[in-house]
Amino acid sequence: MNLNDSRILVVGAGLMGAGIAQVAAQAGHDVALFDARAGAAEAAKAKLAQTLDGLVAKGRLDREAASAALARIRPVEALAPAGLVIEAIVENLEVKRALFAELEALLPDEAVIATNTSSISVTALARGMKKPGRLVGMHFFNPVPLMKLVEVVSGLGTAPEAAQAVFELAARWGKTPVHARSTPGFIVNRIARPYYAETLMLLQDRAATPEVIDACLRAAGFRMGPCELMDLIGHDTNFAVTNSVFAANFFDRRFTPSLVQQELVDAGFLGRKSGRGFYRYPEGAPALPAVQVQAPRAARLVVHGRGALAERFAGAVPEAARELDSDWTGLSADGRQLRLTDGRRAAEFAPGTAVFDLPLAPAGDIAYAGDAGPATWLTRLGLTPRAMADLPGLVVARTIAMLVNEAADAVQQGVCDEAGADAAMKLGVNYPAGPFEWLTLWGAGAVAALLDRLDHHYRGERYRVSPYLLNRTT
Repeated sequence: MNLNDSRILVVGAGLMGAGIAQVAAQAGHDVALFDARAGAAEAAKAKLAQTLDGLVAKGRLDREAASAALARIRPVEALAPAGLVIEAIVENLEVKRALFAELEALLPDEAVIATNTSSISVTALARGMKKPGRLVGMHFFNPVPLMKLVEVVSGLGTAPEAAQAVFELAARWGKTPVHARSTPGFIVNRIARPYYAETLMLLQDRAATPEVIDACLRAAGFRMGPCELMDLIGHDTNFAVTNSVFAANFFDRRFTPSLVQQELVDAGFLGRKSGRGFYRYPEGAPALPAVQVQAPRAARLVVHGRGALAERFAGAVPEAARELDSDWTGLSADGRQLRLTDGRRAAEFAPGTAVFDLPLAPAGDIAYAGDAGPATWLTRLGLTPRAMADLPGLVVARTIAMLVNEAADAVQQGVCDEAGADAAMKLGVNYPAGPFEWLTLWGAGAVAALLDRLDHHYRGERYRVSPYLLNRTT
């Protein structure tokens, strides 16, 4: 099956549909654009003309290519035959099923129907179709012309050749397609849940302020902290997705919605669009205060452990001795210790101990718990220590561990493979690394141990270790 020369019908002329039409037209396809709202397709084409003119003005597209692409897009007043139909209409199961019934009465047997759904089961959407094998998920990310990822989602009845044809077409369009099985959230919306959920848990436990959590995760390489990201998405939207994933997974406690976020929604504090969420807008997150540090005097500093972090300490503290055989990484002096978190709390060690978060970047804010004195040694690495409550895994370590764990479950259950998970998270939500790249960097044993300690602390289903991850520890 080959869709490379197909005429394409895009159903839905909103932001997503118009973006899909633009990408298809720029790739050389004739595109029919339909919307049930009178005049919507024509308005979308007019706006696309402005978009293409802007690309020409910026030197990103030549005038001839822009004119040719626009000429290939034809607004239509009724559904029309095509080799590939891509629907980008309202996220409603019954509305989409009704559309597919109309399309099947119109399309030739070999035509493929692709749904841009971000949350509805492709298996459920195909129920009742005469040819369920032709339905494939083709989940684009917004803004479509800029975002590289396309999740190619197969339902239980999807024909493999149809999914592969859509996969190859997306690649021809300059996208990075990844195969996914139709499960709640597909790849990105499923694996990303802990990025929000761990922060909401920390806020519920009053472990740190939103601005400290955001600063620490930005310092780890994320473009936006979870609180400012939820404010941008809208708490009503984010909360609804979380509830949907929770229900679709038969109320698995790992996906439990947060009372913190429910309260924001109940108050109407929805984020940027309402002027207030975790932060007030347009001001946004307040700046963190400068940290005044004075490291405790130490007659003899010792660097403990092996590996890249121990070498960073040794380079930053050249006067320190080395203890290569320690089973922990950090610094010690005069009975005080600064230890990289392994999931244990500072209170579980001797007085005078601080535990610090996973440092994924050479500089920036980093969380610690315990004695503030040893924590000031973090400044020798160019890091700014931020105090938080003494909870297992601090901020970055527990968030990364849970992202890795969720990705491991997705692979275990056949939703995607490791490479697909890494590509999806880097391209779909701009993560600084993929979950399996973090796993390689950190080690399966360390991730599993931290999760076990979180599980011991909270005692529930949330932090159970994925069987796939356990297999990596043996």
